[in-house]
Amino acid sequence: MIRVLCTALNAESGPHFQILADAGHECHVVDRSLDLWNPAVLSRAIQDYDAVIAGSEPWPPDVIASSGRLRVIARAGVGFDAVNLAACDDHRIVVATTPGCNHHSVAEQAIAMLMAVGRGFPALDQEVRRGEWNRNPWPRVWGRTIGLVGLGRIGQATAIRAKGLGLKVIAFDPAPPTAFAAEHGVQLVPLEILITQSDFISLHLPVTPATRHMINDESISRMKPGVVIINTSRGPLIDEPALIRALQSGKVRGAGLDVFAVEPLPLDSPLINMPNVLLSGHVAGLDNESHDATWEMGAQIILKLLRGDWPADCIQNLKGCNDWKW
Repeated sequence: MIRVLCTALNAESGPHFQILADAGHECHVVDRSLDLWNPAVLSRAIQDYDAVIAGSEPWPPDVIASSGRLRVIARAGVGFDAVNLAACDDHRIVVATTPGCNHHSVAEQAIAMLMAVGRGFPALDQEVRRGEWNRNPWPRVWGRTIGLVGLGRIGQATAIRAKGLGLKVIAFDPAPPTAFAAEHGVQLVPLEILITQSDFISLHLPVTPATRHMINDESISRMKPGVVIINTSRGPLIDEPALIRALQSGKVRGAGLDVFAVEPLPLDSPLINMPNVLLSGHVAGLDNESHDATWEMGAQIILKLLRGDWPADCIQNLKGCNDWKW
């Protein structure tokens, strides 16, 4: 029997409990009063567990080194930038993600934010609540150009929806899916071209040394006046002070942000009170369908590894490893 701890949010319900119980294992949810962003607290919480279905809490080397019997960190979602892969390699801990579960949910959030900000929300809503009745025109979304920075599963799901809204879709991806682009009429362009031609820019890349702060003073200076920026991917893709300056100046007309450099977003952030910014709390990947699919896949990954299988499409570290054993 193994013991699995769920640290990701919304773990209190889902198919993972039954899947693991049917296989003869225990599954528990972490004490929600704990501050898992504190390495010492996280280290204590994971003691005596063999696997974790993890959230967005950070997993630095000192936590990995003190993890005891831990063998698997299965991230609920596709991002793994919070996990120190090198430390996990050193301690032979598998780091896995759950791809293909939440791309439709994230795409819907990106499009919802695009439409809302594009049509003047949240300012319009706030004006009515203050008793103001301003009837001013806004730019039409139909016929504009959206630039997708990243054309993986989520970018592709966003592209299909954007085409249905009458948007011209251009995209940049380090490894572009040419067949998809040709089938759906997506124009693949260099990032430099996307930055200068897009009316809406939606981010769908992981955070790497090459992508960190890719939206910054310099890249914003090359964007169209009045561009709208949507980020449902990772907060550090954007240099937040640079974005705030551009929002204040009007160079960037508005932004829809689900992710931030620091989460939860500090209440003293200038973004909080900006009428041209729509905010949500890292929930883009959460809908009922993705919730169940993510938890099921997380449990199944653990069981596959336990019986000696190697779900390579989900595993993000130990590259070239052919002798890992539980």
